[in-house]
Amino acid sequence: MDGSVPGFVPRLLSDPTVGLFRADERVFDAMLDGWRAQMLARGLTTSTIENRCGLVGRFQQFTGEFPWQWRPADIEDFLAERRSGEKPISLTTLRSDSNSVAMFCSYLTHPAYGWTEFCERTFGDIPSQICFDWNRPKHTTDDAVPVGRRAFTKRELQRFFDYLDDLVDREHAAGSKRWLPVYRDSIAFKLCYAYGLRRRELTMLDLHDFGPNPHVPEYSMFGAVTIRWAKGTAGSGPRRRTVLTVPEFDWVVPMLQTWTSPGRRDRFTTADRSAALWPSERRDRVTFGDSFAAARDAVGLPKDLGLHCLRHSYVTHLIEAGYDPTFVQAQVGHSYASTTSLYTSVSSDFKQKAVQQMIARRIATPEEATDG
Repeated sequence: MDGSVPGFVPRLLSDPTVGLFRADERVFDAMLDGWRAQMLARGLTTSTIENRCGLVGRFQQFTGEFPWQWRPADIEDFLAERRSGEKPISLTTLRSDSNSVAMFCSYLTHPAYGWTEFCERTFGDIPSQICFDWNRPKHTTDDAVPVGRRAFTKRELQRFFDYLDDLVDREHAAGSKRWLPVYRDSIAFKLCYAYGLRRRELTMLDLHDFGPNPHVPEYSMFGAVTIRWAKGTAGSGPRRRTVLTVPEFDWVVPMLQTWTSPGRRDRFTTADRSAALWPSERRDRVTFGDSFAAARDAVGLPKDLGLHCLRHSYVTHLIEAGYDPTFVQAQVGHSYASTTSLYTSVSSDFKQKAVQQMIARRIATPEEATDG
């Protein structure tokens, strides 16, 4: 293996004729530089790379030692300190920190990069993996999703959307200019639910993101929506996915037809110069966190129900409607079925009906129930 591999030991360090002043610090800096090169070659974003390198740098300062001296107890002490300080970090952040150190150790110990041989020759010791299943925070369904990240019940959703519709009617009847932003937000929240969108995905929608589904012509130009700003993975940039309009949410089609009609230019001055789906009087795009919270509080719903819970509701209600989990996974853009399962919080009524259906099926075919 030669130095052509991104992240390989620099030739300057490998030259035995070159002495190293403050060798441990220079080698550690070179290791971080090599890891950066490897992550860049993998296509990770600059912000992700710098966050990971910064975390490893803080870990080194915490231990006061260098990678060829690190031991499992070091990462345990570091994570314990991060979790129990004055401002303890969340389990999600704790898991991310642990993964960063584990990935750095994996890079150093991979034979393709030459660091093991170099450290043994230079320091008489070698780097090793110090993060294992038994000393890393586990990713389980019990702690992966905060308590508040549940789905709305259908009754809660009805109350929420009814409130918004009534508010639009009241503001419009009163001749208030506020009716237009309220109307826009009402449509945005309903669309967020109807397509299971993340907050940024909702904000970044453009008019031309919608298109027909040739298999369902009755939905016209709103048979599908292309999500251009979907969440990336492993530090990559935004991904794309196409979300189909499903029959359970086909009420969104006439709503979108009205909202995207030529008359929208008369509603917002910024609509003339922007293709953004959600213009305002001052900006091309708006965010919805504050207006969602205000409407939620006005209805008296729990404060732990955030805008993202509409996405959980979409997943849950499709599962309850009998959709295949694989289809639902593709609709919301999850890489793993386990992630989709975390979003699913089916109601007790659904569970009871499922049990009753299975009992009825067995009663109808008793001979199958006693086979083998």
